[in-house]
Amino acid sequence: MSEPVALGLFSGGLDSILACRTVADQGVRVVALKFVTPFFDHDLLAKKQEYGDAMRRKYGLEVEVIDISEGYLRLLDNPAHGFGKHFNPCIDCKILMLTRARELMPAHGASFLLTGEVLGQRPMSQRRDTLRVIERDSGCTGLLLRPLCAKLMPPTQAELDGLVDRERLHGFSGRGRKEQKQLAARLGIADYPTPAGGCLLTDPNLAARIKHFYQGLFSFGGQRAVDDIRMLTVGRQFKLDDDTWLILGRSERENARLLAMRGPDDWLLRMTTRPGPLGLLRHARSALAGTDREEAAIRRAAGLVVRYGRKEEGGPSPAEVRIDQGSASVQARFAPLADDEFAAWRI
Repeated sequence: MSEPVALGLFSGGLDSILACRTVADQGVRVVALKFVTPFFDHDLLAKKQEYGDAMRRKYGLEVEVIDISEGYLRLLDNPAHGFGKHFNPCIDCKILMLTRARELMPAHGASFLLTGEVLGQRPMSQRRDTLRVIERDSGCTGLLLRPLCAKLMPPTQAELDGLVDRERLHGFSGRGRKEQKQLAARLGIADYPTPAGGCLLTDPNLAARIKHFYQGLFSFGGQRAVDDIRMLTVGRQFKLDDDTWLILGRSERENARLLAMRGPDDWLLRMTTRPGPLGLLRHARSALAGTDREEAAIRRAAGLVVRYGRKEEGGPSPAEVRIDQGSASVQARFAPLADDEFAAWRI
């Protein structure tokens, strides 16, 4: 008889590690699904193999990275269970991930699903009534095992069928981490992440920025493009007029990210005479090129690049700025903008 298979939701945090290991150590093949969106762990798409190798080496787990960005962006338009404190649809997020995991079960030959949820750990999404709603609305009634708090919940089909031993599951509850740490020590797991809010939608500043984008910050924002949403998470952001979106890198690392994220419709600005931020005018070719707004937008954008560049003795001073417009580029000298000129443009 072949070993049973389970699919687990895997955040990479301690609870999901322990849940997957608890079941895997009972002779079940666990495939840990690492779902990513523009708001959490999207960079893993470029290093799936490296990440998978690291998780196997550190925790003995088989991890698969899966992008659910498109569905997630649609979800944010109107989550059935609303938002948390900021722009975070935590309940609907879990429902979306479990729904996707359930859809993947036949391809993996899986018999059940598992998560690292702990009863009472999170006030919004891990109450007993909410856990039942998540299971119901994702179509996972009877399929979903929560190994860390299973003894406090009704037996699942996997337990009733003998695929896992209920006595070897756990009855954790509440926000404390003592029991999880003790279990990790027993399993020989010492190197694990500290608890942190990994979703950008729980960050008050970024959440507000993303919410404004969804509410029509730019006319092209209705497209809900994944790349546009990702762009909102980088650097200083400015709305120079109705359709002119400027992002400035705040460090060499962010400059490199902007350069890597640049699309064919974007223009780049940088000083040629001293160090400073890379400026990216998003969708500039279609929004600005050949319009009567182009000159003013370039002056504003270049003025901001100079304003945030390295200061010379005596404060900000004019500098040469190169504007790369794709197949062509222009260069001119621009004065830095005064702070009171652009305060209203900040996003």
